[in-house]
Amino acid sequence: MRLLPLFLATTVLGAAQTPPAGFTALFNGTDLSGWRGGDTSDPRILAAMPEDQRAALVKDWTADMRRHWQAVAGELHNDGAGKYATTEKEYGDFELLVEYNMAPKGDSGIYLRNVPQVQIWDPANEREWPNGAQKGSGGLWNNSPGTPGKDPLVQADNAAGEWNALRVVMVGARVSVWLNGKQTVKHAILENYYDRKVAIPNKGPICLQTHGAPIQWRHLFIREIGGPEANQLLAAQAADGFRPIFNGKDLAGWAGEIDNYEVVDGAIRCKPQKGGNIYHQDDLTNFTARFEFKLPPGGNNGLCIRYPGTGNTAYDGMCECQVLDDNYEAATKSQIDPRQAHGSAYGMVAAQRGYQRPIGEWNFQEVTVIGPVIKVELNGFVILNADLSKVDMATVMGNSAHPGKDRSHGFFGFAGHNDPVAFRNIAIQTH
Repeated sequence: MRLLPLFLATTVLGAAQTPPAGFTALFNGTDLSGWRGGDTSDPRILAAMPEDQRAALVKDWTADMRRHWQAVAGELHNDGAGKYATTEKEYGDFELLVEYNMAPKGDSGIYLRNVPQVQIWDPANEREWPNGAQKGSGGLWNNSPGTPGKDPLVQADNAAGEWNALRVVMVGARVSVWLNGKQTVKHAILENYYDRKVAIPNKGPICLQTHGAPIQWRHLFIREIGGPEANQLLAAQAADGFRPIFNGKDLAGWAGEIDNYEVVDGAIRCKPQKGGNIYHQDDLTNFTARFEFKLPPGGNNGLCIRYPGTGNTAYDGMCECQVLDDNYEAATKSQIDPRQAHGSAYGMVAAQRGYQRPIGEWNFQEVTVIGPVIKVELNGFVILNADLSKVDMATVMGNSAHPGKDRSHGFFGFAGHNDPVAFRNIAIQTH
């Protein structure tokens, strides 16, 4: 991984306008090239507009933004008013370095993928203490009360009127923040302020908020994070609680239709035109499974969740958690029920779509099963969080019976469907 050490990040930011190795500059130090205007609107509304209407609105926002933002001696200055300075480019996973200097009693923030926000305010502003300002900057203020990341882990602000250095690492919806070298948020999910029931977008611009007080910005540098590094960062979190259940060499410890699977380059792969269920030998109750998977175009497989060892895991197990190409319809020229999409509790509850990496790349997934609840996190985005005990069986796909839905224990494994879908780095944590 290429993350910049904290001490080095602060040193480099203070030393020069030149980006650190691997980073690019969001602000060129001389003008507002690469920036447009933005505001607090739900980005889905903007995206749904006809192109001409969207262009006209952004043009108006940008004109307003340029009346209140200017480049001054290598710094980006805002007078406390106007539309937000918003990058024209959209970003997925990234590492962001910025410095800011805000007026006393000020309030500002940084929107990540157009979603609020990494909070910036003056901890000495007693007027904002009822809202938590005394806890300091660097938290995800728009998260729900009591959730991880809502409040900063430490108060790390330099005094208003002094320069502060922020570092943000964002992978999926997972955000970590450091302020002046101290971690204020650790791998917390940034909630979708516009609809908390769904995950935030997988791409979007970065917005610098204006909130009534003058603020200056400098040394705005960004480094885009690719899939392999993102997977490493996700796997590194709380890794001590997980134990491998696949040795990378053979299927020792696994049972079921193992002749239909093979081990290739350290991964379990379903043989083409083969399938069936294979499962690890441990009988599990409550657990989290972590793994990487890679799909061919139109690829179809599944996860056996509390599988009894016989029968069809989708019906005789608690469920089959679907593993499927997000572009399955285009690849196969066939239609599916939403409850067949990737991450879904097959036939019962649909998962959110649109968070897979491109075909041929490895995805990172984490599935947690506690009692009747199954939660699926794909590449850092929670795409399913369902209590199967509350499923109305009169509404399930095909009106099919699911006699195993309420199983309290069983095996974890894979349910192949003829396609060479591969799995690696498979680990389990029991609860």
